[in-house]
Amino acid sequence: MKSKIYIAGFVVLLMAVSCTNLDETLYDTIETKDFGKNPVEVERMVGAAYSYLRGFQDEDGLNCFPTSELVYFLNLTTSDEACIPTRGSDWFDGGRYQRAQRHEWQTTDAPILSAWKYAYHGITRINAIMFEVSLTELEESTKETIYSELRGLRAYYYYLLLDWFGNVPIITEFGQENVPNSSRLEVFDFVESELLDVKGDLYDGVAYGRFSQNVAHTLLARLYVNAEVFTGTQRWQDCIDMCERVIGYSLEPNYFTSFLTENQVSNEIIFAIPYDHNEQTVGNFMNSMSLHYNQNQAYPGPFQWSANGMSAQPGVYSKFDENDVRRNAMKEGPQFIYGTSNLIQTPDGDLVYTEEISNFENAKQYEGVRLYKYEVRDDEQWERDHDFVVMRYAEVLMMQAECYVRLGYPESARPFITQVRERAGLEVPQDITLAFLDNEYLKEFLFEGIRRNVNIRFGTWFEPWWEKGSTPQYRGIFPIPQAELELNPNLTQNPEY
Repeated sequence: MKSKIYIAGFVVLLMAVSCTNLDETLYDTIETKDFGKNPVEVERMVGAAYSYLRGFQDEDGLNCFPTSELVYFLNLTTSDEACIPTRGSDWFDGGRYQRAQRHEWQTTDAPILSAWKYAYHGITRINAIMFEVSLTELEESTKETIYSELRGLRAYYYYLLLDWFGNVPIITEFGQENVPNSSRLEVFDFVESELLDVKGDLYDGVAYGRFSQNVAHTLLARLYVNAEVFTGTQRWQDCIDMCERVIGYSLEPNYFTSFLTENQVSNEIIFAIPYDHNEQTVGNFMNSMSLHYNQNQAYPGPFQWSANGMSAQPGVYSKFDENDVRRNAMKEGPQFIYGTSNLIQTPDGDLVYTEEISNFENAKQYEGVRLYKYEVRDDEQWERDHDFVVMRYAEVLMMQAECYVRLGYPESARPFITQVRERAGLEVPQDITLAFLDNEYLKEFLFEGIRRNVNIRFGTWFEPWWEKGSTPQYRGIFPIPQAELELNPNLTQNPEY
């Protein structure tokens, strides 16, 4: 793969090797004890675990991709930042996106099953790789180093399940079947204990695309900032402590550096999922899911077809100050045919993206401001090459600011929020309140997949917003998918579903 997809971490302890293949390798055709006898083979085994972060399409054609369909869609369309309007017959899909918008999802909705499968697919593969490592003739100390990295990555999946579903099975051994749910508190304790136990064995420097100590500390900070939601107990100071241990990163002067096609150059990205279409990585077609079908006419080259789907919710674009550079993460207004002053045409008229969506169930093709955060190039393939940002340093700063405000020290939050606001071209208001921080999270992390989590933590999730009434408390987590209940008789559905 190209240079941005490389291995750090445990390989540093073995030898400096340059193998960068993160594709899946299955070892059932050779004796496992005969595999893993050199660092390159070991790297391939562990690298396979990272390839599953990109998601997959299952045997029934269900897309389980964290960067587009359907996991990404679930996070965004249930939050207050994005929606997928039905435009004629397009994007109705059995009403699932209307239900997502209105918080009326059903246990049979595909995005919910997709999220469940995405996480457990990754967990199952990690357990299998750990089992394979156990059968090799590696030194026990080397095995333990590898296990630590894999356990950290597995904890990331369990954090997602904790957030999305709450009460889920904890599966740590290869081949376990029909495991019953653990409580949300038990899952929280498991994620915390795994991360605390392994972080000392992880690579302690800046390691792009690898589960390092910095990633573990950031994930622990996420865990603690949401602890009151997850467990009923506040952990604000613990969050601050973990944030202070994230070292070696800084905000990029240009906000959009982290979202370039070659965004591996960013000094801000703590953890990312690497993509390179030349290495047949799949699932990263987010940019195509939002722009209009005819958007290719605005570019000189062979710009790929677009699907005219996801848009910002009405009211999001107007929340941004005109001087806020982050507003450029959305495409709004007239779209012209390349090299001319002629507007691109749609069956509904001129392609002029509007913030207003007149009818959610029958929107015009041009309605809705579009996602435009990651770089769009006219030579792109359907599968994009930008790496998907999972964690970046701005979130560490924002979590520290939030926790100081919640602890009653808003002035202590100022140095952190000032860095974020100044880069955006804005000043910090005199009063730093939770309401201000809630809006700042929206603007700073628009379309990055964390907004649903922030909505719940700040309580806005349960309040009415565009095309949605009040949300009952039990819908702060998703239901266990019906298909999984049928497969595992020991699962119990989440309360009130």
